Amino acid sequence: MTADLDMSFDCQSCGACCAYSSDWPRFSLETDEELDRIPAELVAEDLSGMRCDGERCAALTGVVGQRTGCGIYPVRPHVCRTCQPGDEECLMARAAHGLVI
Repeated sequence: MTADLDMSFDCQSCGACCAYSSDWPRFSLETDEELDRIPAELVAEDLSGMRCDGERCAALTGVVGQRTGCGIYPVRPHVCRTCQPGDEECLMARAAHGLVI
């Protein structure tokens, strides 16, 4: 999968994908193991995905478009791992935040 990465996009100065939609960070729940690794306070009450503050994932730190990070990066859910720099979802989220594409 890394062969398709567009390294001109720096996720740590963006974060748009993590603040795009409260409907986006849904768990795949391929295994209960994914959910078990994520701190309970960051999981939505219905266990469907990450808890969000408005449209923003509760695990996102920093300011979108300036400097961001994931508070649970090593254990982030599968859905977060599949969003890649420069892919369709990335570009859609960046556009929604008015970030240069």
